[in-house]
Amino acid sequence: MFDVALLIERQLKDLDADQVIALHEGLDDTVRYHLLMPVDISSAAMVTSVGALGGQVVPVADPLLTEEVQDSIEEAGQDELEASAALLTARGQEVTATLTQDDPVDALVQLVKDTKSSEVIILTEPHVVKEFLHVDWNSRAKRKLDVPSVRLLEHVPFDAQQ
Repeated sequence: MFDVALLIERQLKDLDADQVIALHEGLDDTVRYHLLMPVDISSAAMVTSVGALGGQVVPVADPLLTEEVQDSIEEAGQDELEASAALLTARGQEVTATLTQDDPVDALVQLVKDTKSSEVIILTEPHVVKEFLHVDWNSRAKRKLDVPSVRLLEHVPFDAQQ
């Protein structure tokens, strides 16, 4: 079994699933993907406060989020994660899926340890400032992991990722 930890920022599309699987074509081992998707309640609090105040950014403490809003955010994240897992499963892949509220990179490191993953794929949208400062998920993960990692841009074909 060849275990691959896959950190995703949002729901996979058909293109994403096809490209992830293409990376492992020709392996003699069965590949098992371990999806990890963070859901950030604190970011939702900020977005909620910005929208409520007409675009003015005013910090809001997490306790102001109602339990109903938190549950709604988690449910939406779980739906996206399950849809992503379904795309890989429909293509004949073995998949586990985990939603986390922890720091994404810390959760990824733990997932790699727990699953004994041989490889990591980080699938995100471009974050120019974070990438420039090397505080993006990929840069942080490379400093903490002892396995090969690949970063892909979500919803972008391989040939357009240069």
